Amino acid sequence: MTALDSAPPPLAAPDTAAVLAALGSGERPRPQGPLAASATFGWRTLLRIKHVPEQLFDVTVFPVMLTLIFTYLFGGALAGSVEAYVQFFLPGILVQSILMITMYTGVALNTDIGKGVFDRIRSLPVWRPSALVGALLGDVVRFTLASVVVLGLGMALGLRPGGGVVGLLAAVGLLLVFAFALGWVWTYLALRLRTPQAVMGWSMMVLMPLTFGSNIFVDPATMPGWLRSVVEVNPVSHLVSAVRGLVHGGVDGADVGWVLLWAAALVAVLGPLTMRRYRARA
Repeated sequence: MTALDSAPPPLAAPDTAAVLAALGSGERPRPQGPLAASATFGWRTLLRIKHVPEQLFDVTVFPVMLTLIFTYLFGGALAGSVEAYVQFFLPGILVQSILMITMYTGVALNTDIGKGVFDRIRSLPVWRPSALVGALLGDVVRFTLASVVVLGLGMALGLRPGGGVVGLLAAVGLLLVFAFALGWVWTYLALRLRTPQAVMGWSMMVLMPLTFGSNIFVDPATMPGWLRSVVEVNPVSHLVSAVRGLVHGGVDGADVGWVLLWAAALVAVLGPLTMRRYRARA
């Protein structure tokens, strides 16, 4: 018997109909739209809490620690009593607590990049910015939880908001808008830096002077002239003034306008830069 005699017979051409039946004859699902895709990635961000409950630390324990430490540390010295100081300080520490935890948006994204999850996400047939927008929207839910914790603690310490429920909701809403816009800064850093530790380090370098060099803790009128000028142009100072005014019912429309302008500028500048960097990595 020769080698030709022992060769297997040629394979028959596959039956196209049988192949289609095996793969399923259902209609191919349509890709999600921008809103649906962003909501899906936002839900993914929230699911991380289920698998890593330690993430709740920065939206519960951390704001409580900041509020209690600074209230009892400065209350008697600056206002004569904790009850008097908390009326001025609580809106400011609410802003600081939320802004300080916005950095974890960039840390989480950089962690995904390091683990290879980022490469899987960018290969999906969805609206390209949805992964970033969804992560930011998911973190807005975390910021809302932190706001509820701080305001609840403030009420227990003696906060009496003159703006009522409407003022509190407006203050939290304005703060969330600014936090969402600020998150684009950390998202951009996450795409530029190599490690989560680097993202956190750079974020702290930005947040520390912005928050402590503002009107969160004391009235700028008590500061030297040069320092007061710096504090008054700080975007965080505009945010604190707007939140403080909404909480107590005496908001200045100019402060709200400045906050919205800063938020729009951050998104307008950092959004395109982030997407440009996102596409460069693809």
